[in-house]
Amino acid sequence: MAAAQLSVPPLALYAHFPWCVRKCPYCDFNSHALQSELPVNAYVDALLEDLRSQQAAAAQREIVSIFFGGGTPSLFPPAAIERLLSGIRAQLTLATDAEITLEANPGTVERGRFAAYRAAGINRVSLGAQSFGARQLQMLGRIHSADETRAAAQELHAAGLPNFNLDLMFGLPEQSIDGALADIDAALALEPAHISHYQLTLEPGTVFGGKPPAGLPDADLAGEMQQQCQQLLAAARFQQYEVSAYARAGHQCRHNLNYWHFGDYLGIGAGAHGKLTDVSTGRIERTTREREPRRYLARGARGIPPSQVVRAADRPFEFMMNALRLNEGFSIPDFEQRTGVGWSVVQPIITALETRGLLELRGEFWCTTALGGRFLNDVLAEFLSEPRAERQSPERKTSEASKA
Repeated sequence: MAAAQLSVPPLALYAHFPWCVRKCPYCDFNSHALQSELPVNAYVDALLEDLRSQQAAAAQREIVSIFFGGGTPSLFPPAAIERLLSGIRAQLTLATDAEITLEANPGTVERGRFAAYRAAGINRVSLGAQSFGARQLQMLGRIHSADETRAAAQELHAAGLPNFNLDLMFGLPEQSIDGALADIDAALALEPAHISHYQLTLEPGTVFGGKPPAGLPDADLAGEMQQQCQQLLAAARFQQYEVSAYARAGHQCRHNLNYWHFGDYLGIGAGAHGKLTDVSTGRIERTTREREPRRYLARGARGIPPSQVVRAADRPFEFMMNALRLNEGFSIPDFEQRTGVGWSVVQPIITALETRGLLELRGEFWCTTALGGRFLNDVLAEFLSEPRAERQSPERKTSEASKA
């Protein structure tokens, strides 16, 4: 396989918090319903020990963003988040403008907590609204109400944290187009800087995957919902920059962009994944930690995490799986420098997809056409080094709208 020179990509940090008050029936994240008292101090200790074991991998590299995801990180009090961030700063070099995001559930944030999170160092929040429809929230198994989402957003503004994301889903049980549009209107009224808007999917291994809820919109209705919601977001000056991500000018999620540009990241916490590039050896490795929280606390945070080398043959697929989610796409130098694979390896596939009207070149950037975006999975399958049935894509938490 033709080789190219790897360059050192930006480095981010992801910390996973695996507990929720209740497991939602659609969720396939590594999350566990809290059965007893939350082990706050023990888990922060484990996260910092986990980070110490990986500190050498971050030597001389600056951390551009931190993402506290879950699960429900907002179950942890501000003092715990402050202690964790202090420990992170003691071990790593953070960029002066590092984006530091905390995922929060509107039903788990007590009054005044957002101001304390901001004082601890959080400068961005991702709020799991999902819907403003009472019936839809009930059917999704959410523990919060629409009013609690509104109250949380008001507190974010009052705390000086206007840079927040709202997670919204569409294609929900018993949802109409008017209902989906009403959710967008309700979200816009709260003046977020970012909205993640994605379709409910029935994932294997979830409650909904085994027993789909009644009243799900069909594919045509869900597609119309998405199109009309996109138009409403665009009219409100929310730019779509990724398949399910919309932002006001200057408020794209930098942490997620690093994933989508095939950047590097350290992963700490139960079930956390990481990706690291070693330019000196030409290796790209993925790391993973023990998923079950009790086992992670007992022994899973110790030592260098297990890793798996990403073969050169698999790198085009892994790169495209991320980069082609972006509206702007990618450039040829981006591909070569992030994968270490020569452009000649994928050029015949790119040309064939262009001929079929699925990819196009806009200036220096290759991106999907409108048709290619609709059939993105089929586009990505062309880059697989093995038949689809024999190849599993890497599983990792990547964003507010992605799966763990």
